[in-house]
Amino acid sequence: MSLVANTGKLAGRTLFVTGASRGIGKAIALKAAKDGANIVVAAKTAEPHPKLPGTIYTAAEEIEALGGKALPVIVDVRDEKQVQKAVDEAVKKFNGIDILVNNASAISLTGTEHTDMKRYDLMHNINTRGTFLASKLCLPYLKNSDHAHILNLSPPLNMNPHWFAVHVAYTMAKYGMSMCVLGMSEEFKQFNIGVNALWPKTAIATAAIEMLTGDTSSSRKPEIVSDAAYYMLCKNPKSFTGNFAIDEDILQEAGINDLTPYACDPKNVDNLLMDGFLDDPRSVSDHMKLSSGLVRGYHTSAARYKEVCRVHILLTPHKLIFFQTYQ
Repeated sequence: MSLVANTGKLAGRTLFVTGASRGIGKAIALKAAKDGANIVVAAKTAEPHPKLPGTIYTAAEEIEALGGKALPVIVDVRDEKQVQKAVDEAVKKFNGIDILVNNASAISLTGTEHTDMKRYDLMHNINTRGTFLASKLCLPYLKNSDHAHILNLSPPLNMNPHWFAVHVAYTMAKYGMSMCVLGMSEEFKQFNIGVNALWPKTAIATAAIEMLTGDTSSSRKPEIVSDAAYYMLCKNPKSFTGNFAIDEDILQEAGINDLTPYACDPKNVDNLLMDGFLDDPRSVSDHMKLSSGLVRGYHTSAARYKEVCRVHILLTPHKLIFFQTYQ
């Protein structure tokens, strides 16, 4: 389901997408594939998971079925050698890299006392360091492209203390991705590389969210993000850079005013769960509601807890919410 028409502007372009085996990363890859783009599916999931759909190989099959070309590569963005190997393979197969999408991310919505250093390191190594590393290693090839973009799936740099107080470690890690946008957009202007951030206004129905909440009726489909990403990646990188975009705003700019089709349940179109890091007062209240709701789920369903653990999600009575969206 897509409301933004494909224009062919990404035909023959090579996109390096981290975390592209499922969810938002895969949705972005599939949207670009419809133009006939080359997609490097850089993610960890090589073997089928009993609960979560998709691997780098099934994603590659879907990309090629839509008219794109795919290169599935096993990549842990924390591992410099793996990322370098994937970049080298991409250049060998597609003769360059035009676009980098930093989508891989990890999250632990915990306060300082209940954030163990293993979780802290995981978030910072995947979110901030992984984004910096992929950008650094792709840079020599982006400099050679006449349509070079880096797109980070990260929030606007909202300095409201609330977003630091509730989970300062995660906020620091996620804002690290956004700070890469702030710095690199200025640093790379001389190379005509557009560097931007994109963030959803509402919750997005991914497999991890569905496993956590058991209900995606108040979420939107990943295609709202992939449509916005596509529209951004088709822009002229010389003039479109340094932006912290929200999916709704981008789609309105694209002329899409009725966003109802993106809702998982059209009956909830006026009662969608807001995402975090936004100025909208509902963003704060919904964020707290989601956290407390997930914790209640831990207390009331042992079966649910066991199921979630199999996808590396931990819930504790201390309002610990952890899941790795790096796929």
